[in-house]
Amino acid sequence: MALFGNKKTEDTASKTAPKKVKEAAAKKTAPKKEEASVSMQDLYTGAATKTVKAGTVSVKKEVKANNAYRFLVKPLVTEKATNLMTQNKYVFVVSKEANKIEIAKAIEALYSVKPLKVNLSNVKGKKVARGKIRGQRKDWRKAVVTLPAGQTIKIYEGV
Repeated sequence: MALFGNKKTEDTASKTAPKKVKEAAAKKTAPKKEEASVSMQDLYTGAATKTVKAGTVSVKKEVKANNAYRFLVKPLVTEKATNLMTQNKYVFVVSKEANKIEIAKAIEALYSVKPLKVNLSNVKGKKVARGKIRGQRKDWRKAVVTLPAGQTIKIYEGV
């Protein structure tokens, strides 16, 4: 007779233990599924393929006009940005999480112009004071988009 339980529970526990050990061993020896290795460059170009047993399935990643507004916050209209337009460069305030590739695809989706180059810079917020209260404006990200010669973006339409 057992001190902490009855004999029936001990018998059922000893019967189920070998089953659990066999299941764990079966999981270890089971063949692993091959995972497709997809490079970051393939994801951005849309040429990524994922290997499946039956064949290949292509994975396309596109930035549509719906998602473009997540990356492009607003065009930056300043004196310096206006002067850059003569060099075919346009300045935008963009999301802090956006990268160059996503911004280029968003410009192409919204304005139907493929940019040559995208330069990003992080701008620190200024320290400001309102009476005795001191604070700081938000940090933001700026993108300077260079377009091919002869192509333009109409930024001043809604300004």
